[in-house]
Amino acid sequence: MKLLEGKVALITGAGRGIGKAVAMRFAEQGADIAFTDLELNDVVLATATQLEQFGTRVKVYASDASDFEQSHAVVEQIIADFGRIDILVNNAGITKDGLMLRMTEAQWDDVINVNLKSAFNFVHAVTPIMSRQRGGSIINMSSVVGVSGNAGQCNYSASKAGMIGLTKSIAKEMGSRGIRANCIAPGFIITEMTGKLPEEVREQWAKAIPLRRGGTPEDVANVALFLASDLSGYVSGQVIHCCGGMNM
Repeated sequence: MKLLEGKVALITGAGRGIGKAVAMRFAEQGADIAFTDLELNDVVLATATQLEQFGTRVKVYASDASDFEQSHAVVEQIIADFGRIDILVNNAGITKDGLMLRMTEAQWDDVINVNLKSAFNFVHAVTPIMSRQRGGSIINMSSVVGVSGNAGQCNYSASKAGMIGLTKSIAKEMGSRGIRANCIAPGFIITEMTGKLPEEVREQWAKAIPLRRGGTPEDVANVALFLASDLSGYVSGQVIHCCGGMNM
């Protein structure tokens, strides 16, 4: 039997990158996939087509995860389409880097809203459903910079630190209802976003990592699979670093 057979997973921002890798891994292990992205462009629709090859149900929804009403409306539609939600992965995120002295209010608000408020929106919508089901797994994507901080990323670091506090609080509030909440803190992951960095910067990052390489989206997806499955049935309120030893 596959690890997620019979389960329905909701993944935000899964059209590409880490979110896509998580969706692919979950579908491979038998989960039905409901995923969101800001718009249904060719890249996002291609992801949906790729997911369908695993033979599970797949549906993609256009949604601004930072919008409370849209998030609730999407969850209601997913329940109508799939009947239940067993796994929530809050993956939607953006960066708008800049030094604090030059950071604009808009840069701060946009990152906090997309990265952190979106998680509140979907947790708020999903926990009543999981409570009725007497179980569920919530996985929030944080970052190593949410633990250590990073110059030029005050907004991003704050949003990812907030994810950790949110996760631990949910775990304490919802544990009696069988709902687990955990955080993944990826390090330097090779994605479309990090691929835009200069080669010398990527090399410097790799030298600072004990495993001497950047991670892949699939590395993060494997951690998410563990947290989504019954293999982690007694794991809740934890922050798992997927960073090659960058943070210890």
